[in-house]
Amino acid sequence: MLLRQRGARWKKQVPAQAESPGIGVDSIMLVEEGFKVTSVDASDKMLKYALKERWNRRHEEAFDKWVIEEANWLTLKKDVSLPAEGGFDAVICLGNSFAHLPDCKGDQSEHKLALKNIAGMVRPGGLLVIDHRNYDHILSTGCAPSGKNIYYKSDLTKDITTSVLTVNNKAHMVTLDYTVQVPGAGQDGSLGLSKFRLSYYPHCLTPFTELLQEAFQGQCQHSVLGDFKPYKPGQSSAPCYFIHVLKKTG
Repeated sequence: MLLRQRGARWKKQVPAQAESPGIGVDSIMLVEEGFKVTSVDASDKMLKYALKERWNRRHEEAFDKWVIEEANWLTLKKDVSLPAEGGFDAVICLGNSFAHLPDCKGDQSEHKLALKNIAGMVRPGGLLVIDHRNYDHILSTGCAPSGKNIYYKSDLTKDITTSVLTVNNKAHMVTLDYTVQVPGAGQDGSLGLSKFRLSYYPHCLTPFTELLQEAFQGQCQHSVLGDFKPYKPGQSSAPCYFIHVLKKTG
């Protein structure tokens, strides 16, 4: 998701969202706060959700000006036109979204290209906010951290099973199998069960930090948060998510 700031300085706390919801939830929150927003997604389903919401609220000036585009991280420069200022004030990619991009060639070249394209959307002095799950913890323990998931807020999750696919002795994919209770799905209208699977590339903290630094060619100020709180390596509590905040300096 891309956005242009409404004022001279970044002042809005990054909004929480359900994991990998596409562009709808967080975009709407930012539009409602008065930001000039350009939202992009490669999913037809997510685009339809956003377009429907914009249409339903088209009489509100902020929603009438909300720009929604189909775009792919690997072709971002062709898919999205930069503002006249040379880039966006902030680019946000949250909810573990980037981890959905697989490493098809086995060399992370597509990850590098995507991050380079995303960094190219940020104007000098602008921000990139991007996150990923704590895959360091998942790979070392076989399960997600026990802390509260800052994005996925539901009392209906019954079970989450974690599995790791290894290729040539390297973690290649992490799969989470969810079992969720669904109100009214039972034959008598009681709680039923729904199962679904999400698969991700397991970005660990240090390698992903290096990828981001490479994407910005080292011209950035980089800080890391754990669940939107200051993170100290080796701290006793394991965050569920790492959030990278990069300010472009060149």
